[in-house]
Amino acid sequence: MSTDADTPDSMTIIAFSGDLDKLWPTMILSSTGAATGMDVTVFFTFWGLFPLVKDDVRITGNDSMTKALAGMNAPGMKKAKLSKLNMGGSGAWMMRKVAEKNNLMPPEDLLDICKDMGVKLWPCQMTMDLMGIEPDQMIDGLGQPVGAATALQAMSKSQINLFI
Repeated sequence: MSTDADTPDSMTIIAFSGDLDKLWPTMILSSTGAATGMDVTVFFTFWGLFPLVKDDVRITGNDSMTKALAGMNAPGMKKAKLSKLNMGGSGAWMMRKVAEKNNLMPPEDLLDICKDMGVKLWPCQMTMDLMGIEPDQMIDGLGQPVGAATALQAMSKSQINLFI
């Protein structure tokens, strides 16, 4: 917990998007919050859940529709696309190159830092069920899947709540 009276004690982020340009601020804000002593929770739901799927898992889902959705939205953080100007993946590649040139860690490295710093990383159970994502398809180091009520409970206690 924070020792400075002006610094909030906690932050909850709802990670709704799996786009690269939204993953970066989610991971930067999470790791920065934890570094300043905040209790940080990130609830990954809908498209925001797909970056938490292991990079070597190509298709998730339990029927043709959920498998098609996974095929259109490749799982894994390294495969994340830009929300605008993706240009068949070249936009994301360029963004990663610019970030590297400016010494900005990629979101997957920032995620590892978040894990090391104790950021609570909660996958959405409902989204996992809806999209047919199995727990063994998820990366290591996540919290137990939770529902919206648990996320709302965390938000009710946080001084900072963000929806990214």
